[in-house]
Amino acid sequence: MSVEKALQKIKSGVEEIITEQDLIDKLKHSEETGKPLRIKYGIDPTNPDVHIGHLVPIRKMRDFQDLGHIGVIIIGDFTAQIGDPTGRDEMRPHLSAEQVKTNAETFMDQLYIILDKDRTEVRWQTEWFGKMYIADVMKLMSKFTLAQFMAHETFRKRYEQGKPLFMHEIMYPILQAYDSVVVKADVELGATEQKFNILTGRDMQRYFNIPQQVVILSPILLGTDGIEKMSKSLNNYIAVYDSPKDKYGKVMSIPDSIIINYFKYATNLDAKEISKIEKQLSNDNVNPKIIKQRLAREIVKLYHGEMPAKEAEQEFEKVFSKSQIPSDIPEFKTDKDKEWIIRLLTKTKLVTSASEARRMLKQGAVSIDGEKINSTDIDIDIKNGMVIKVGKRRFCKIVKSI
Repeated sequence: MSVEKALQKIKSGVEEIITEQDLIDKLKHSEETGKPLRIKYGIDPTNPDVHIGHLVPIRKMRDFQDLGHIGVIIIGDFTAQIGDPTGRDEMRPHLSAEQVKTNAETFMDQLYIILDKDRTEVRWQTEWFGKMYIADVMKLMSKFTLAQFMAHETFRKRYEQGKPLFMHEIMYPILQAYDSVVVKADVELGATEQKFNILTGRDMQRYFNIPQQVVILSPILLGTDGIEKMSKSLNNYIAVYDSPKDKYGKVMSIPDSIIINYFKYATNLDAKEISKIEKQLSNDNVNPKIIKQRLAREIVKLYHGEMPAKEAEQEFEKVFSKSQIPSDIPEFKTDKDKEWIIRLLTKTKLVTSASEARRMLKQGAVSIDGEKINSTDIDIDIKNGMVIKVGKRRFCKIVKSI
């Protein structure tokens, strides 16, 4: 593939490249020498679950792999124990080395759904930081000034607001930057909020007299609420391990305002096709639901294949458009004749807590055999085969033990 076509593929769905000319030069050099570029992406496995927002830069790494380059995943087993302070108004909780290792193994299984395993190099920070002495750390710190780091928006805000800013947090960008030196990164990928940290990597490489990496920043995928960035803590995420049915349903729940955001950053459609979809969406005669259905199919197909995407759509239509019950709902066995509604909802695991049960009841989101339940104080007569529904997608069938 020509450099021009490669550049076009790389730029698709990207927010910023620093610098584009540097990228062009690296692509040309790679083509002339036959030496693949090394594309770095660092992960702090602070949680075992990956959502599709995490995979926006990972999908860009796959683009590079398809062009013949090498993806280098840095497992931040040191930095994860600090926690990236970016965007945080308080210190992140510490993780043990054991927690990080367990999370990382699960994390990589999920990344390989997108990445070409044969063109992926996985490196752990303990390879280099585990051998360092305090003198080596001091040498790294001497490359930067406090003024440089106080320009970081997160650090500056916390300092101005009188909130604690710990010394180990200031070390985070330095450690991430040194990773780029060790692995000789040609390109580093990350979200727009990571700009400061990744630019620090360019500076670090310059201080060590090695070619500076190109910075490629991807936009943040909004959560299903259409307001905040996708996050497990906000319960607005679509997990890689979600079933095709759940992925499809979650996509169908997003507001129309972020449909194009998802097409751009959560599917494999090219810019030309997305431009056509934007025109359709602006046409008042086109129902946005039709476009959202295509979006849901594209996302499910990306992770599970064509047939599961079709089956998920059929199941969604059956449940939500025709108000039918799903064909594979979980069952809960009980020998009780009566059960307090709060206890029933928690026992069936349709809710995670009694407080959530109360909230769902007050919102009118609970029904039994199609009849809405609003009271938090009633006892329910248990009948064999009765179906409890919470929200739009949570069902459970009661099986009465004899």
